[in-house]
Amino acid sequence: MELFQYIILGIIQGITEPLPISSSGHLVLIKNLFNTTMGQDVNFEIFVNFGSFLAIFFIFWKDILKLLKGFFGYLTSKDKKKYYHDFKYCLLILVGSIPVGIGGILFKDYIDGFSGNLTLLGIAFLITALALFLVRNAKGKKEDYDITYKDAIIIGLIQLIALMPGISRSGAVLVGCLLCGLSRNASLKYTFMLYFPVSVASMGLGLLDIAGNINNLLIPYLCGLGAALIVTYFSYQWLSDWVKKGKLWKFSIYCLCLGIFVLIYFR
Repeated sequence: MELFQYIILGIIQGITEPLPISSSGHLVLIKNLFNTTMGQDVNFEIFVNFGSFLAIFFIFWKDILKLLKGFFGYLTSKDKKKYYHDFKYCLLILVGSIPVGIGGILFKDYIDGFSGNLTLLGIAFLITALALFLVRNAKGKKEDYDITYKDAIIIGLIQLIALMPGISRSGAVLVGCLLCGLSRNASLKYTFMLYFPVSVASMGLGLLDIAGNINNLLIPYLCGLGAALIVTYFSYQWLSDWVKKGKLWKFSIYCLCLGIFVLIYFR
């Protein structure tokens, strides 16, 4: 039964990580709905997040390889023009990641304090719903290489807001991209390119906590990881399809209903 519960938590992580509905908010909600702490420890979160990371990496591995080749090619080659666009895109990822990195360090204690406040969680779901609804018809024209450093800073600052549980990171970044005039395809790609630095940093900070603290939970944790990996892959395909078809408003309705439920149920 315990193994089954860890798999369920991995599935929930896999569904909510790519979708603009806040994975952290859902984990807090489930913890309070079922009055359980199972799977909420740092070690398990690192495992399931790594599962989602692997799924997203598998989806974008060709883009990542191309960007890395361009980045190091620009630094080592005499033909700078050949690699300039990919090198610049790497810098845009770095610039877009700086605000959330600084914010995570400076405001970590405050964020941890917010995680148990269900009123704020409900409000955060409503904010996510409103943001997604506002960009429901957005059709920008900027493609990957048209993104500016100003765009990256604005999007990075919007991503900073997503440190609050209930504010979806992918949703916030998608909204930021669309508000900056990026096309839906470019918005989707940049959203998940920004996912990698955040995810790697989070996992890196928690690796030391894992050593020697897993014991007999290794199998349940690995099952949760596997569930998160598989479900994240298909969940991303769902998101990709809906973003390209301009159906973000459906996630808006879900977050609206969820926010209202949290505010009424836990008042």
